[in-house]
Amino acid sequence: MTRRVIAALALVGTVAACGTVRDSPINPLNWFGRSERVATDTSNPAADPRPLVTQIADLRLEQVPGGAIVKATGLPPRQGYYDAALLPMNSGLPVDGVMHYQLRAFPPQEPTRAGTPQSRELVVGLFVSDQTLAGIRTIRVSAAQNALAVRRR
Repeated sequence: MTRRVIAALALVGTVAACGTVRDSPINPLNWFGRSERVATDTSNPAADPRPLVTQIADLRLEQVPGGAIVKATGLPPRQGYYDAALLPMNSGLPVDGVMHYQLRAFPPQEPTRAGTPQSRELVVGLFVSDQTLAGIRTIRVSAAQNALAVRRR
């Protein structure tokens, strides 16, 4: 009987400790929170021929083994934009703990309809390693009219 009670108490103590790790800053799933609006930077130091996408609709950081995927959803003014990419600013180096990207895409060659916002969405992802994330407090993605950022909790 006492063995069962001791085993049950040990199991309850172990399971209760899981809640503290879940909310802990050492848990990589807690490193970045929700995206928020920040000031826009429209400079083009990389001299990329693609124009900035009009607007960033959503920004998320999805944890994967070995790092995270920066997932940005852009909204161009009309359908048909292609070859979208997240381009790193500052030669891909964080400045004061901020890693900055721009979302750029080629416009369509022919005139196209504006369509619904859902039909115009561009979703772009970029892998960032754990080593790079270790020195970053904020990931920021800019478009022509707005910018979003996710911050480490």
